Amino acid sequence: MPIQIIRQDITKIKCDAIVNAANKYLIAGGGVDGAIHRAAGPRLQAECLKLGGCNVGEAKATGGYKLNCKYVIHTVGPKWKGGNNNEAEKLESCYKSSLELAKEKGCESIAFPLISAGVYGYPVGEAFEIAQRTCADFLKENDMTVYIVVFNRSALEFSSKLYSDIREYIDDNYVEEQLELYPRSLNIERSISAPAKGFAGSMAVMDEMPCESASVPEFKIRDESFSEMLLRKIDEKGMKDSECYKRANIDRKLFSKIRSNPEYKPSKQTVLAFCIALELDLDETDEMLLKAGFALSNSILGDVIVEYFIKSKNYDIFKINEALFAYDQKLLGSVA
Repeated sequence: MPIQIIRQDITKIKCDAIVNAANKYLIAGGGVDGAIHRAAGPRLQAECLKLGGCNVGEAKATGGYKLNCKYVIHTVGPKWKGGNNNEAEKLESCYKSSLELAKEKGCESIAFPLISAGVYGYPVGEAFEIAQRTCADFLKENDMTVYIVVFNRSALEFSSKLYSDIREYIDDNYVEEQLELYPRSLNIERSISAPAKGFAGSMAVMDEMPCESASVPEFKIRDESFSEMLLRKIDEKGMKDSECYKRANIDRKLFSKIRSNPEYKPSKQTVLAFCIALELDLDETDEMLLKAGFALSNSILGDVIVEYFIKSKNYDIFKINEALFAYDQKLLGSVA
C-alpha cells in the first residue's frame, strides 16, 4: 500500500531511500542515526562531511553504501520544547523536504523513522500523526510507497484518545469463537446464497437447491461482480477514480487491475479499504464484502476494530490502520 506502518530495523529495509534522523552537523550520533552509519559503513560519514551540515527541517541525500537502498536522506528534526516553538511546522518540513528530495532522485519507495521522537523528546503520538498526515498529503499528488518504521508497537497503542473507546468496543463485541454462520447484519434473503465465513469465492445463484416441487424452473442470473459494484459506487459518490484509490490507500497499479478485470478477486483488506474510502455504512460494507466472498466476523479482532470505525462514521483510513497496527492486525489497503 502507499503508506505502510511496519515494526522493523530500518537499516534492514529494502527500498529506494531510507531517512536518517540526523543532527545538524551530519556526524554519526546515537539511536537511528548511529545505527544507519554503522550499517552503511565509513564511506557514508565521509560523504556526509562534504555536505556542510544541514538545517532543521531541511534534507540532504547521500549514497546508501552497504545498506539495502540507493540513497540515505538525512534530515534534522526539531527538539521538543513544549510545543510552542514551531516544532510541528519544523517536523512537518522534515517529511516534506525528504519526500521532495526522494522524488527528485526518482525514488519509488522511502522509509521513515519517527523523526525527533527519540532523544529529541517529541511526543510519540504527535510525531506519528505529523508523519502520517504529511506523507498522506504528499501522496495525493504523487505515486510512492512510504514506510513509517515504528520500533515499539505499544507506543502507538495509547497515542490517541480513540483507543479507550476502541478497547471498550472490543470488550463488548469480540468473541473467541464465532457462533453465527452468517454476518449479523444480513437478512434472510441475502443469507440464503451466502457462504460460510472465511469462504473465498464468487457470489452466484446456486445451481441446485432442494425443492419438493419438480416443476420449479432452474435458472441462473449473472450477479454484479465486485469490480462492477466498486465502479458503480465510485460513480454514485461522484468521485474520481484517483480520489477513491488514494483515499483507500491502494496502489494505482492494483486499481488498474481491478478496473480492467471484472472478475478480479481482491483481498479482504483491499475490499474494506474501498468501503472506507467510499464511506459505506455497515450494511453496504457487508454487501461489498459478499461480492468478493468475505464477511465481517466478531471472532476476528481486525474486523471488530474496522466495524467500530464504520459505526462511528470515522473513515480516516490512516487512523484505522494505526489502530490495527497497535493491535497487531492486518492493515487496510494493498499494492499490486
